[in-house]
Amino acid sequence: MTTAPPLEERAVALLACPVCGAPLAAAPDATGLVCPAGHRFDRARQGHVTLLPPGHRPPSGDSAEMVADRAAFLGAGHYAGLTAALAEAVVAGDGPPPATLLDLGGGTGHHLAGVLDRLPGAAGVLLDSSRYAARRGARAHPRAVAVVADSWARLPVRDGVLDRVLVVFAPRNGPEIARILRPEGRLVVVTPAADHLRELVGPLGLLRVDPDKAERMAATLEPHLRPLGAVRHRWRPALDRAAVETLVGMGPHARHLSRADLADRLTALPEPLQVTVSVDITTYAPLPQTLAG
Repeated sequence: MTTAPPLEERAVALLACPVCGAPLAAAPDATGLVCPAGHRFDRARQGHVTLLPPGHRPPSGDSAEMVADRAAFLGAGHYAGLTAALAEAVVAGDGPPPATLLDLGGGTGHHLAGVLDRLPGAAGVLLDSSRYAARRGARAHPRAVAVVADSWARLPVRDGVLDRVLVVFAPRNGPEIARILRPEGRLVVVTPAADHLRELVGPLGLLRVDPDKAERMAATLEPHLRPLGAVRHRWRPALDRAAVETLVGMGPHARHLSRADLADRLTALPEPLQVTVSVDITTYAPLPQTLAG
C-alpha cells in the first residue's frame, strides 16, 4: 500500500519508456508505470518514479541539504515574483492556454506548481536528477508527476507532446527539448543576469555569473530552436541572514562554500539586507526544419 498521492493520468500520458520508447501508463494499482512491452518502473513510496535505462545513473543531483534549503527559501515566498513572471511568460501569446508542461531540472516543483495554479486545465511533469528533489516534487501539485531522469540523456518523454518546457536555473538540452515540443510549443528559460545577487557575491565569495552565459545558451539551443524574445525582471527583496543562508545553500554556491565558512561570513552582513534578484526570461520556438524532421 502506498501513501503517495494519486497519479495524474494526463501527466503520465506524456511519458515514454526509457528502455523502448513506448508510451507509459499507470499500473492498475498505481504503484508504478508500465509500457506495452512490459517494462515496469516502480513508484517510490514518496510518489516519484525513476525513469532511467538499465545501468544508467543520472549525474549527481542536488543533495538533501540543498533541496531542504530550496524548499525553505521558496516556501517563504522570496521568489514569488520570479514564479509570477515565469507564469506570465508561459501564458503569453495567441492561441489556447497551454495544457501540457515539463519543468526540466524542476527541483522541488515550486515554480511548476505556481504555473499550474495559473492554468487550471493543464497537467505537468517535473524532471530532476536529484531523488531528494523528486521526493518533494511528487507532492508539489496534484496535476503534476515527478520523475528522476538524466537531463542530458534522451528524456523519458514522448515526441511532440508538450505545449511548454520550463527551465529555471537548470541545464538546457536543446535537441531533446525540440523533440518533445509540439510544433506550436514554446521553451521558457530563466537565467541569472550579470547583477544577480550582486550584494552577496563579494562578501560571501559566491560564484559569479559567467559573462559568456548568453553565448553558451545560444550555442546549446539555437541550432534547434529560435528565440522569440526576452524580458528582464529585477527586484530587491529584504532578506535576513537566515534567508541568505538558505539562498546560498540551495544553489551551486553550496558545492564551493562550506557551511562553516558561510556562517562565518554571514556575520559581517547587515540585517536585513536588500539583495538584487535579476533574471532574464527568454522564450524559444522549435525551428521549422526541426518540425519537418
